[in-house]
Amino acid sequence: MTGKTFRPADETELAGLVAWAASDGVPLEIIGSGSKRGLGHAIAADHVVDMSERAGIVDYEPAELVLTAEAGTTLSTIETHLGEANQQMAFDPPDYGPLLGHAAATATIGGTMAGNLSGPRRVSAGAARDHALGLEAVTGRGEVIRAGGRVMKNVTGYDVTRLLCGSWGTLAVITRLSIKVLPAPEKTRTLLVTGLTPSAGCRVMDEVLASPHCVSAAAWLPADMASKSDVGYVSSPGAAVTAVRIEGPPASVLARHDSLRSMLATHGPVEELHGHNSGVFWKEVRDVAAFVEPEAAVMRLSVPPASGAVACDRVTAAGGQAFLDWGGGLVWCAFKPSPGTATAVRDIATGLDGHATLIRADGELKAAVPVFHPQPAERRDLTRRIREGFDPCGILNPGRMGMVN
Repeated sequence: MTGKTFRPADETELAGLVAWAASDGVPLEIIGSGSKRGLGHAIAADHVVDMSERAGIVDYEPAELVLTAEAGTTLSTIETHLGEANQQMAFDPPDYGPLLGHAAATATIGGTMAGNLSGPRRVSAGAARDHALGLEAVTGRGEVIRAGGRVMKNVTGYDVTRLLCGSWGTLAVITRLSIKVLPAPEKTRTLLVTGLTPSAGCRVMDEVLASPHCVSAAAWLPADMASKSDVGYVSSPGAAVTAVRIEGPPASVLARHDSLRSMLATHGPVEELHGHNSGVFWKEVRDVAAFVEPEAAVMRLSVPPASGAVACDRVTAAGGQAFLDWGGGLVWCAFKPSPGTATAVRDIATGLDGHATLIRADGELKAAVPVFHPQPAERRDLTRRIREGFDPCGILNPGRMGMVN
């Protein structure tokens, strides 16, 4: 049969489509806008289920801090609606479109939650799944499920909601989501310390995150990456940059700013970014702008924050480049796309009790190196049983997360 693209109009049509695919053993690739289509292994499916037309804000009540949207709704659409009420998605969802060779501002809320993707504010606000209140989806059995609710206190089925966040469309097709939103900060300041090594930068980030100053983001960039920033205060010094962000009511931000600046001045020269420049800089960090050029493979390592500097130094020693987000807990790496280097970088994460995900690579490299970190035997067995419960015929995005042995 020639491959087809299906665009179901509603859940009933989608459920019927998936039920047919399950009964006939027909694998399906699930996409939203397709901006993260290259993330993961090649999907063994001829037919595509395109959810991009399931878009739109279903319900938004600013006073209750809850927004419900169809899964195909773009993040930019949601951000526009929230901005009109001075609110935001606090988990700071990234836009990996340009990093993966696609247009910017096309990422959808369904794809973002399916990948459990969060930006720099992850250190203070939690992961994307922590902001998912409830969802509607169609399992690989062709069954419509509804989990969670519209308010945080309604926990019925809440674990299912969190389970589907990060499953990359291998358990069910998410059709609608309710998320918790929060007020946008009235004022933002970012303080920069220049010239620190990775280890010194991590010590500073650890110090400020442990302080009572409610830091909402902390990152370290080497000199060559800082020089690529569109923010002059970041690029012009020609030195490594350690950045920390504070947000909130003006009086609170200004008071914390003075204390933090005094604290940071003991570590090196300090500069600061105000609202616009701060927003530009953290968007660059969030979207991994320094690695958009496609020559290198890109991997993200999640390690204990205390090990971030060690990971960074080891990646550099292996011939790669790295910068740190999440106070040192997230290590973004770029390196020559070879299986040996990719394996060496992954081994760095393993040796530090972390894990790694190959975000960008060509098909040859992904065929040689697992995209997602290999799981221990007991977790592989649990993963298999969960998939069998949701998608017993294995028809949803088969192969995207690799083989479950």
